Amino acid sequence: MSTGPSNTDPRILFGERLIQLRKQRGWSQERLSLESGVARSYLGGVERGKRNIALLNICRLAEALSVTPDELFRFGEDI
Repeated sequence: MSTGPSNTDPRILFGERLIQLRKQRGWSQERLSLESGVARSYLGGVERGKRNIALLNICRLAEALSVTPDELFRFGEDI
């Protein structure tokens, strides 16, 4: 029986991908928060895989990062 999220948990994979894209731009969580309108504390939870992000927020983050929403779901890929 699993005791917690695994590395295949889509929330964790999404969070890791978001971190990757954010860091490739040299942005802090605060900067992404300001650019996207998504609260920094919420963003931190998403990046840690603790939050189940809403579609609207996925679109906001993608727009702020100048990527298409589907790029946030390309787990394990570089851009």
